[in-house]
Amino acid sequence: MPSLLLKNIRAAVTCDDGDRVLEHADILCENGFITAIGPRLAGEADETIDCSEMLCYPGLVNTHHHLYQCFSRNLPQVQSLELFDWLRALYEIWKNLDGTVVRYSSLTAMGEMMKHGCTTCFDHHYVFPAGSGDLLGAQFAAAEELGMRMACSRGSMDLSRKDGGLPPDSVVQTIDAIMADSARAIEAYHDPRPGSMRQVVLAPCSPFSVSGELLRQSALLARQYGVRLHTHLCETKDEERYTLERYGLRPLAYMESLGWVGPDVWYAHGIHFNDQELRVLADTGTGVAHCPASNMKLSSGVCRLPELLELGVPVGLALDGSASNDGNSLLEELRTAYLLHRLTSSAAAPSGYELLKIATRGGARVLGRTDIGSLEAGKCADLFLIDSRRLELTGCCADPKNVLATVGVRGAVDYTVVHGRVTVRQGRLTGWDEARLSREAGAVWEDYLRR
Repeated sequence: MPSLLLKNIRAAVTCDDGDRVLEHADILCENGFITAIGPRLAGEADETIDCSEMLCYPGLVNTHHHLYQCFSRNLPQVQSLELFDWLRALYEIWKNLDGTVVRYSSLTAMGEMMKHGCTTCFDHHYVFPAGSGDLLGAQFAAAEELGMRMACSRGSMDLSRKDGGLPPDSVVQTIDAIMADSARAIEAYHDPRPGSMRQVVLAPCSPFSVSGELLRQSALLARQYGVRLHTHLCETKDEERYTLERYGLRPLAYMESLGWVGPDVWYAHGIHFNDQELRVLADTGTGVAHCPASNMKLSSGVCRLPELLELGVPVGLALDGSASNDGNSLLEELRTAYLLHRLTSSAAAPSGYELLKIATRGGARVLGRTDIGSLEAGKCADLFLIDSRRLELTGCCADPKNVLATVGVRGAVDYTVVHGRVTVRQGRLTGWDEARLSREAGAVWEDYLRR
């Protein structure tokens, strides 16, 4: 793998334990890892980039997404719906997924993420229509082509509408089929080594689309293989009413009864936890993926982020599916989160820099990774660079730690580096004809919606 030297960086925001900002520093990347960081490093590399006007940050980590939803964005028929009705309507589109749709929606969404500084993506894929093929394989192949560090879920649903769930019959599976394919996916794709570019998570969809037995067996299988567990939880009051009426338990108590708490578990959204439940998360090390834009669009509520942070609950930032966000930029999500919590929590809200750490090392912690999330020797060479001379950044770079949240960055970053490879250069994906990709993906999207 070619070596890379980033020379004389104006400001490198490391997000390390000391919260250091290194001025006029170099970063040497070899074999996918940062091997040295500091001023005036000696030696040469296969490629050297002059970064004398650049701000440098650790790569952003997206802790919850639905890549396939990139092809059901901005649909007028669902714009005013809340979660349950929104899902019922969109399942009529999603039931037509196939490998081609998953490939091109993944390329589109991950390409957009990477152009906005994201280097690691966790995708919660749980829609497996009968006969659709190896959809996780299609996702991993797309990530490899782009150079994205990827975690995929072998998600699942076994409760259709006839069973009291939300999805149609054609996208649910039996527990036996789900367990068999979950084991196959882990054995085929999961790589637990440091620097891994592909990992697998077991992720039944939600308490209102899966049975208790599926949740219980998924937890047992995940722990047998040493992989992580994920699901949606406490996203809406409708979900809370559902578990109370069906199981006589609030959502977290229900999940706890099935073995779904612990440092190997994280939940998407986590809006409607009460005080006692927040303490359970903290005591067990159970994490939360915070999805502010999606939560606002679907009128779901506001996550209690200041309280989660005060208690030490692991928290990462997340986009959620493109259809409930309509975009794929974690930089935009970072600023949205900052403004939302300033509005709702005032002085108790996290600072811009604290939110940057949630989006980097917080996301790494939620995904169970110690090799990403900060700029340090020995960590993966995942980072992005922004030219401080941009007109929209003029006069605001005195505080590079906070600027991404307070001022924000419009448009693509200048460089993104994943595992030491330049994947975005001067705002464009490397190795790709973006216009051609857009045309091909657009044709697939049109055909998909026509179905």
